[in-house]
Amino acid sequence: MRKNFKTKKFLILFAALILIISLFGLNVHAAEFSEADFNRISPFNVRSLWLLRQIRYIIESYQVDADKKPATDDDLLHGAAKGMVEAWKDPYTRFVSPNQLKDEEIELEGHYGGLGMYVGERDGMILVISPMEDSPAEKAGLKPKDQIVKVDDEVVVGWTSDKVVQKLRGEPDTKVTVWVRREGEEELLSFEITREIINLKSVRYEMLSDDIGYLRLTQFKHNTAEDARKGVREMIKDGMKALILDLRNNGGGLLDASVKIVSMFVRNGLVVETKGRTERANEKYYVDKSSFLTSVPMVVLINSGSASASEIVAGALNDRGRAKLIGEKSFGKGSVQTLFPLTDGSGIYVTIARYYTPSGKVIDHVGLSPDIEVKGEFSRNISEDVQLQRAVEEVKKEIRKVAGKKI
Repeated sequence: MRKNFKTKKFLILFAALILIISLFGLNVHAAEFSEADFNRISPFNVRSLWLLRQIRYIIESYQVDADKKPATDDDLLHGAAKGMVEAWKDPYTRFVSPNQLKDEEIELEGHYGGLGMYVGERDGMILVISPMEDSPAEKAGLKPKDQIVKVDDEVVVGWTSDKVVQKLRGEPDTKVTVWVRREGEEELLSFEITREIINLKSVRYEMLSDDIGYLRLTQFKHNTAEDARKGVREMIKDGMKALILDLRNNGGGLLDASVKIVSMFVRNGLVVETKGRTERANEKYYVDKSSFLTSVPMVVLINSGSASASEIVAGALNDRGRAKLIGEKSFGKGSVQTLFPLTDGSGIYVTIARYYTPSGKVIDHVGLSPDIEVKGEFSRNISEDVQLQRAVEEVKKEIRKVAGKKI
């Protein structure tokens, strides 16, 4: 029995070595490898690699379409990598293929095809975080916290958010039907949406009256801070005495853009802190003193579609006593993802830390509670937007306070 066991162990080790050699492209003879060499280069033990080999053999031998639709080595490797990453059960730690990574880089530049909405995973559900302004998703009527249950004829319950996003995307001018479960509705709601090229404009501003400025940020991308800065300067020239910063349905974006936005309204001090397991994950981000623009009274509008970078801005301005928060509780996506590029052009986004506001509040899975809670929804018609109307009332009070001090 003992001799047979040794023989079996040798055969397993030999097969695993051949698998490793083929995967890594090592141009050497298996006989030159020792068990120590194997353990040094292998991500798994011998038995685990043999299991993978068995799985591949069984599928290729017996799956009804395997001979007509063979899987490439890259597909198998990327599938294994994706499954391994998902085992940590963090919806924001994810593997992306080379093509997916290129698509996401295009998205950050603000020009891509799709429906125009942020989605996220929570408690095993895929939720709409927020539809983007003027996007097909917003025009169709999708709302924050809608649970995506089905896309076309395929049930997506149990899927990752990354997989759902890939299913939703497609060629411009093609249609997709999205089925959602909405709080307060007994039946599933269906929305047939036509995909478009999404050209994102992240900044909109206007004077609501002679002295009240309105700045709406729909996401934080590369040019957001520059465009916002231009808008605030123009409104100051137009006589702005108070500002409403609208971050509703803003699903986030770039961290450095959020720091630049806070720097426009706070003279100095901490904006946000990140805490994680490694030294590189522990960072403090401070105001850029040279970027300060104005100290006019201001309030910030938030809702359940305000997430990530939006929560950093709202949390910093609120903690520093710079602005009240008005609206509804934010989404609670307060974690830091770092991209680790891999050798074949793919990558892994890894959650390395969580955000903390200047006072030490945790954002992740908690969100920010408004100082003044007002139920309602964003509307382009100011007279129908009850949250914006309440914000106008609050800044008018602040303008009167400032005027009283001057007297």
